[in-house]
Amino acid sequence: MSLISAKDLSLIRRESLFSGLNFSVAKGDRLGLVAANGRGKSSLLRIVAGEEEATTGAVTCMRGLVIAFASQDVPERLLSLSLHDTVRDALAPEVAETESWRIDILLDDLEVDEAIRRLIVGSLSGGWQRTMLLARAAVVEPDLLLLDEPTNHLDIGRIGVLERFLFALPRDCAVIAASHDRAFLDDITNRTLFLRPEDSEDFSLPYSRALQALEERDAARDRRYENDMRKVRALRQQAAKLKNIGINSGSDLLVVKTKQLSERADRLEEQARPAHQDRSAGAIRLTNSGTHAKALVTINDTAITTPDGRVLFRTGKLWIENGDRIALLGANGTGKTRLVDRLRAALAREDPHIRGAASLQLGNSDQALSQLDAFRTPWDAVKRSSDLTDHQARSQLAGTGISIDAQSAPLARLSGGQRARLAMLLLRLAQPNFYLLDEPTNHLDIEGQDMLEGELIEHGAACLLVSHDRAFVRAVATRIWVISGRKLLEVDDPGPIFAQLLAG
Repeated sequence: MSLISAKDLSLIRRESLFSGLNFSVAKGDRLGLVAANGRGKSSLLRIVAGEEEATTGAVTCMRGLVIAFASQDVPERLLSLSLHDTVRDALAPEVAETESWRIDILLDDLEVDEAIRRLIVGSLSGGWQRTMLLARAAVVEPDLLLLDEPTNHLDIGRIGVLERFLFALPRDCAVIAASHDRAFLDDITNRTLFLRPEDSEDFSLPYSRALQALEERDAARDRRYENDMRKVRALRQQAAKLKNIGINSGSDLLVVKTKQLSERADRLEEQARPAHQDRSAGAIRLTNSGTHAKALVTINDTAITTPDGRVLFRTGKLWIENGDRIALLGANGTGKTRLVDRLRAALAREDPHIRGAASLQLGNSDQALSQLDAFRTPWDAVKRSSDLTDHQARSQLAGTGISIDAQSAPLARLSGGQRARLAMLLLRLAQPNFYLLDEPTNHLDIEGQDMLEGELIEHGAACLLVSHDRAFVRAVATRIWVISGRKLLEVDDPGPIFAQLLAG
């Protein structure tokens, strides 16, 4: 039996985000919702939750259905409450009074420490805020749980907690998860809905297998389209030939036949449809200014410490060579970002333990994209970071997916995806040969992740990256460093490390 059924849904903003959308969700379904940034995933979840109206169509719900929505953003009124109190706030007052024990059991399941539960939400990291939003949704014991980018800001360990929590939900509870995390989608979904302006596709498969099926279907559709268009051209050539003969001979029969062939060609052309081509949310392009140095960075055995001087781990003696793409893995709190910060500082000034080659040109992007904070607008960022002409600057920003109107607007108005693409543009303008990237796929859609992967591999620039995106690490990294037992180790295969981090 269907919990919800969507019929002929469409949503139009400045453009059509989706149309003619039909799908249903049954008990126990785990549906992954996939689309590029700004293509309507969050809006569709809000429509299903009853928080937004579709332009046309309707969503029909089973009587008595309980839907809970874990959105991306924390409501402002919750920022001054403790994490525990925000979860209690989601319950009806009479339930909160008599069944508050449910909150503690739920937070235990989500492995939220007692100390974290008492902290004010506004002071929490993005990852803990994401956990709070999930807990608020789950505490009402929904029949249908809606998740909007649930892995954003979570490290691999917390993603493991999230996956175990979803696996442990009641068997009848259905989940719709909008996500750009390919490994997460493969782990937790049994269906995938690719949201498109037209002809959205629904497969009873997890993401990677569904993507393969989608590409095969699109390829078959393209072949049919090309075949149909060949027939159209042949019919029109035949019609033109008969028309000339008919005119010269004065044959009414040939005139009629010519008209029939032309009409048949018109009908076939009208029905022929090429496979869908996603409109890009904006290009990501990097560069490699090149260097003849073999070792770009030399790290002598040194301690990586907390701000108060507590030793997190020792590095041992290591080198980063030209062309190395190193992924740095480790549990939350082991010091990944501290190592990146130490490298950044060392490459900017003298450090007896960390040295960069004389030809090293650093490109840096942290997980908060704080390098953008120095600029008022996207236009300001590009002009102050380059010698581009006005025309070139506007062209570069437009290619990144930032429209003319948005180029002079405050940076705060950009979406997460636009901010991430702008950060990548500034990196390219810096013309580095060594990249420090801390969670570079945060806010990037799958298309953006694919572009970033391709650019790093194609240009061969050296990089050290920290990422919770398992698919990204597997695609890009040529070397794996792991922080374990207060040491920095190099391993050949990230698979066992991912398994260990997911297990907690």
